Amino acid sequence: MNDLLIVGLGNPGKDYEQTRHNVGANFVKLLSKHLDISLTEKEKFSSYYGSKKLEAIKIHLSIPTVYMNESGKTVHEITKYLQIDLPDMLIVHDELDLPTGKLKLKDSGGHGGHNGIRNIIDHLQGNTNFKRLRIGINHPENHEDVTDYVLSRGSKKEREIIETAMQNAIPIVDKVIRGDWQEAMLDLHTEN
Repeated sequence: MNDLLIVGLGNPGKDYEQTRHNVGANFVKLLSKHLDISLTEKEKFSSYYGSKKLEAIKIHLSIPTVYMNESGKTVHEITKYLQIDLPDMLIVHDELDLPTGKLKLKDSGGHGGHNGIRNIIDHLQGNTNFKRLRIGINHPENHEDVTDYVLSRGSKKEREIIETAMQNAIPIVDKVIRGDWQEAMLDLHTEN
């Protein structure tokens, strides 16, 4: 692996910054600080973007500046321009089907009802061969409340649980960066 692209999904603008739907974007912000990669707005990628060479690998970080449901535009633009192979891409996103703060790595697969992932798959002409880091946000009791739920901030305790989980995931992502995907999965799924 020569390049690794990590994309954190969310919605742009201050109104969405700390919402459940933006945990992917928030994780990439946290990762950018950890790796000392500054993110600047790049119109050609419809994204905040930054990169850095670390040993034998170049890390690319991205937070789309388009809405979640249009994330495929950013992913398509970046992967095409940088010639990133899809297996060398990690998409970080919120996951309703996991308890709050539970994290899971996934090798590939369908969208599971996540509109951001669905749009990415559509823009990649149905290709699902990319990695994901799913950050659990739980789900509302009533299915009709999903939109309001994901676009709200959650309780202080819930935000603290997610923040702690994201901090604990940094060493796991360091393993992904080093190319130790299986070890990263084992570590994350054993401890979490």
